[in-house]
Amino acid sequence: MGDRWQVEVDRGVCIGSGLCVNTAPSAFRLDTARQSHPVASAVDADEDVLAAAEGCPVEAIAIALRDSGEPVFPPED
Repeated sequence: MGDRWQVEVDRGVCIGSGLCVNTAPSAFRLDTARQSHPVASAVDADEDVLAAAEGCPVEAIAIALRDSGEPVFPPED
């Protein structure tokens, strides 16, 4: 069994570029205000979800390990 991730989008930072939706369409949606939100707060570890977080132009997406809360992205310094 693989890792589970907690995915959050900071809607105060999100600019609605839609890159996350294009990169991981099964994991993100834009609402009517063009703000991103995860389809589910907990997901199986997924390269597309990580790529969406890494590609967000304003770094509005955070991913942590569901069980421990350890950051996956952005990584701790």
